[in-house]
Amino acid sequence: MNNYTYINILGLAVLLTASACKTQPHTGTTTKTVSTEKAIWQSQAYSIYPDRVIQGDHVAKALSPTEITSSYQSPANEFQSPEVLFKFSINSKDNEMPPGMDHQFICLAEEGGSCETPIIKFGQQLKATEPAPAKAFLPPNTPLTVRVDMREVLQAFEKQGFYTAYNGSKVYKDDFKGVYIAGNSSPLSWDFDNLASREGMELEDPDGDGIYEVTLTMNAHREEKFTASHWKLSLPIDKYPQYKSDYVLTDALYNMTLEEVVKNIEEDGTFRTGKEWAGVWTRDISYSLILGLAAIEPEIARKSLMRKVKNQRIIQDTGTGGAYPVSTDRIVWATAAWEIYTVTGDQNWLREAYEIIRNSMEDDLLNAFDQNTNLMRGESSFLDWREQTYPKWMQPADIYASQNLGTNAVHYQANVLLSQMATMLQDKQAADRYSQLAERIKQGINQQLWQEDKGYYGQYLYGRNYLPLSPRAEALGEALTVLFGIADTDRAKRVVANTPVYDFGVPSIFPQIPNIPPYHNNGIWPFVQAYWTLAAAKTGNETATVESLNAIYRPAALFLTNKENFVASNGDYAGTQVNSDRQLWSVAGYLGMTYKLLFGMDFQADQLVFKPFVPESYKGNRSLTNFRYRNAVLDIQMEGFGNSIRSITLDGQPLEGAAIPASLSGQHKVQIVLADEISGKGSQNKVAHHVTPVAPTATFANGRYSWQTVEGAVNYTVLKNGKPLQQTTETGIAVKPDGYAEYQVIATDAAGFGSFASEPVAVYPAALEQVYEAEATATPAKQPYKGFTGKGFVEVSKKANTTITFKVNAPQAGLYAIDFRYANGNGPINTDNKAAIRALRKGKEMAGTIVLPQRGIGEWSDWGYTNKVWVQLEKGSHQLSLTFEPQNENMNGEVNQAMVDHLRLIRVQ
Repeated sequence: MNNYTYINILGLAVLLTASACKTQPHTGTTTKTVSTEKAIWQSQAYSIYPDRVIQGDHVAKALSPTEITSSYQSPANEFQSPEVLFKFSINSKDNEMPPGMDHQFICLAEEGGSCETPIIKFGQQLKATEPAPAKAFLPPNTPLTVRVDMREVLQAFEKQGFYTAYNGSKVYKDDFKGVYIAGNSSPLSWDFDNLASREGMELEDPDGDGIYEVTLTMNAHREEKFTASHWKLSLPIDKYPQYKSDYVLTDALYNMTLEEVVKNIEEDGTFRTGKEWAGVWTRDISYSLILGLAAIEPEIARKSLMRKVKNQRIIQDTGTGGAYPVSTDRIVWATAAWEIYTVTGDQNWLREAYEIIRNSMEDDLLNAFDQNTNLMRGESSFLDWREQTYPKWMQPADIYASQNLGTNAVHYQANVLLSQMATMLQDKQAADRYSQLAERIKQGINQQLWQEDKGYYGQYLYGRNYLPLSPRAEALGEALTVLFGIADTDRAKRVVANTPVYDFGVPSIFPQIPNIPPYHNNGIWPFVQAYWTLAAAKTGNETATVESLNAIYRPAALFLTNKENFVASNGDYAGTQVNSDRQLWSVAGYLGMTYKLLFGMDFQADQLVFKPFVPESYKGNRSLTNFRYRNAVLDIQMEGFGNSIRSITLDGQPLEGAAIPASLSGQHKVQIVLADEISGKGSQNKVAHHVTPVAPTATFANGRYSWQTVEGAVNYTVLKNGKPLQQTTETGIAVKPDGYAEYQVIATDAAGFGSFASEPVAVYPAALEQVYEAEATATPAKQPYKGFTGKGFVEVSKKANTTITFKVNAPQAGLYAIDFRYANGNGPINTDNKAAIRALRKGKEMAGTIVLPQRGIGEWSDWGYTNKVWVQLEKGSHQLSLTFEPQNENMNGEVNQAMVDHLRLIRVQ
């Protein structure tokens, strides 16, 4: 995503109302104008004053604590490149050409004109004959007609019953649902999983000649690309804590945010997720309550959390491949539940929440805990859109097997809190158990994910049988390691100082993934920014804290709402895949800056402790009145700046430990005077926007492991069993299959940034592998699905074949990787809740969990392999059972079904 030049049709009015530092983001140059008032904070990207935000020619101005105007308009339509990159797709899969190989078309249309591609043969790349002119732009609302010749595919359907894609996958005639288009320019998207549900992305063949076509409106000029220009308080917010300071801008934004809290309360007394998102979502509500919503609406918070409970367990409501256990971050609910307890002291809630969290954790330990790494498996917390943060080759089963920083951080904290709750409920055995589990996860994070050379944690372990570490920074996970105490004091300071930060805030991940539009990739999320701000403050890093705080104020003011996200590289809300006004966790993030940063409210089991952090640039007087804490109402006055307290009084008397006791009741006054000092300014790692090379596509044949040249790569690093083996500028190395080994390759660019590792290629003698057909062990299924091996396959469900047992023979003692070839057409890859789960047993001994995630709606002939479980086998005969057990309940509760083709047994060590 390129930075844009900001142009404002209201420029004259802006010049009359404000003056400041103007920036042209695409050049980084600055033109100085006269300022009549000193800025609180300035950068080349934007400036903040006591009453306004200025970004280029755009100004948001607080007229009073209850009224703001903004001249911001999205520049998204103004400078869109005429180069359109795209691919065709069968059945919403990325199955036309290898990653990095796209069709290229230059749409050089005049205003009011149109473009048309030549007929493109499916699977044969269309290349632009010459690059787009340097100053050419795509006019808004340009019609583009695209045609693709599908005749070879349709002939294969008729002759063979299936079409074989470039990667060897088969699309069966009976499963053919349609031809779609994906691409880089709006309205196109690289989100293959959702193509079928995106309006206008399906190509049609009206005359039946095998030539499919679609006409797209490129660079559509839509009204939603323009934000509101005026906000004025219109709903009552006086029941909430009232905030006043020397800065009218922040006062007005606080009041605007409170009004958005009111708008997000549903008639049933729960929080909706945002203007565009009705209902309660587990991770959204949980992260929101922790940031501040539990403090001001504890009953709505409790009711909302309970909406995400079923069978006394937390619901994993979204995620890849059918939700749980491919995604396991539902456990963040535990920290939200604890927040409700600390603000209310409700003992009944403590007992109820403890039981729910414990049940959920016990299931997670059986279904997702890796005893070898001491980490929980499962998708990145909140980063739950597969292609936005994972390499394209990773299937849902691979994502289940990955071990992520943020997800493990919330599992660690849940175990810490379980231990604390068990102690309070006088269950010493449970307290010890969960305390030990927390320490194991903490150890796993610090041993497996820490990157000493970078000074921050990597995002996740990923692969198949061997799991290398992805070195990408993951902002939420990095912040949580600091806030939860997973990182020790030294590491915490290094994490805040070294994690990459953009001009507009901390990107969700860094560096960015190629050919993926902004959302999680190349995206900034204000709620993540809030956690990052709190982490920076905890380490005493004023430089990072104040810039992060301003990165929350800027978009809220310019957009006149707490948007869900915005583009990291240019700060604009338009251009991300999905967005919403008054997104609940963004609303909560703003509140958190007031309650948890500036006033430093730390809610504990038996007290409220004040640990303020006020950057020097925001020094002065501020008050928070009508703040309800349990049975007390507090009117808080604070003056000065810094992160230490010079004096604090309660009703005129010194307040020991800066702590309000939980037993306090009635109306009280708290007076805080800060010490006007911060021990050290600290530093941060400001970086330019960067996109890595695409992940190579590699193969093994005739003793050589090889890959295609990757554009922008200066060298390649070959991995063997997850560890670096060799660096080369060639596109292949000689490999001898003398034992089991997995090879991957990483393409590195001139700046030193590497691509994702390629899909693992297993190289081993055929004698190491054995296949056992499922239909030889149980009654074959009667469904007419195709593509299986052997003579059939077996249905497993909650009623059919709840246990199937394979008798296998180990030719010699060793470690064996076991997986199953399966199909699950009960839902799409990217959503729903019907991932099938089974326990794998060796005899009566629990060996591990097998997850059979969804692979596509109705795509029962789309076969793939489950995750792998390593089992030590002695030489001789063994019984391996795939069985449905109580912990294997998924989030659907009724449909827990898959087709099992065969068991595969490979000796890996």
